[in-house]
Amino acid sequence: MFLLGRVATDDGTPVPHDALVERVCNDRVRQQVYATSRGDFSMELGSMTDSYLDATGDRSPQYGQASKVPGTGISRLELTNCELRATVSGFHSSVISLVELTPVSSSMNVGAIVVHRAAKIEGMTLSATPYMAPKDARRAYEKGLKAERNGRLADARQYFEKAVEIYPKYANAWFQLGTVLQKENQNDTARAAYTHATTIDSKFLPPYLSLASMAYEEEDWTRVLNLTNQLLDLDPLKYDKVTGYILDLDALDYAEAYFYNSAANYKLNKIEEAEKSGLKAELLDVRPRFPQLHLLLAEIFARKNYYAAAISETKIYLELAPHAKDADQVRERLAELQKLNGPVASGEKNRSPVSIGIGSPLPGSRARTCKPVPWRGEFAGHRCATK
Repeated sequence: MFLLGRVATDDGTPVPHDALVERVCNDRVRQQVYATSRGDFSMELGSMTDSYLDATGDRSPQYGQASKVPGTGISRLELTNCELRATVSGFHSSVISLVELTPVSSSMNVGAIVVHRAAKIEGMTLSATPYMAPKDARRAYEKGLKAERNGRLADARQYFEKAVEIYPKYANAWFQLGTVLQKENQNDTARAAYTHATTIDSKFLPPYLSLASMAYEEEDWTRVLNLTNQLLDLDPLKYDKVTGYILDLDALDYAEAYFYNSAANYKLNKIEEAEKSGLKAELLDVRPRFPQLHLLLAEIFARKNYYAAAISETKIYLELAPHAKDADQVRERLAELQKLNGPVASGEKNRSPVSIGIGSPLPGSRARTCKPVPWRGEFAGHRCATK
């Protein structure tokens, strides 16, 4: 049984390119497929062919397997408490109950899943230029995304190059071309592609984060600061008044942006700004993905003689990365901070502590890799991990 349908916005604007349609049963994601650039989708019930299941999906065996009849996919009983929904960055989705549908053939049109824009935003994680691209350019772009997801980087590069050749103002394609080039260690041409994407659409945010990441690795702190300031000025949610932790489901990783911004401010001796950005990054990084952030905050707090807070952040780092290459150095630093926080002479307490450097990679962390990764069909930024 094939379910056919489309994803549509309530205001009639084009559907973003990261639209993902999910079959959810008893609050568990069982199957996912991408919608096309026009919003159309096709899902074969019970089959993982052409389906995608990310980390939010339930990979456990589906219940009631014995009731399946060959060629039918899933029985009607198994569709009890199942529904279709769309997951799109910046939108809320309506749902379609599957148990209420009556199949009349091997395929069934479920109609439109309508998504509602969460808020009008100034900055964009998706560019508007794809919707003006010719059909051939969009087709090449979509083939490039598929090739990149499958690890065929040479093919992906050719498809993205074809897309920008057909439509030179295709900001998304220039950005994706940059990610592929960066994966192939062609950093100069990747940087040129990212920069070209920002020239075409100055409010398309992901290229700024990629450029900031490259500048961070090169320790070009002024450039990191300029790029992240430009990006964060367009942060559509503006976390200034947030007092709790945030799980940010936006396709763009603002935790990473605030981390880079904090590191750049710290290296440029702008300690107050470094603290503000570091704390915002900590609020956003609830998964967490940036252990180095806690070393950075520890050094910021130590510079301000907030030794108790510095001790707490250092301990968090060691909990997240207990086997880091320089973990012993960090433990020595922790011992020093604990002495500084104890009953010592005022002259000693006010001395400048020995700093753990903030750079690329951060001393105290294991080898740090930042690689472009896909996020529901569109590139979201970089994820940094220790290894």
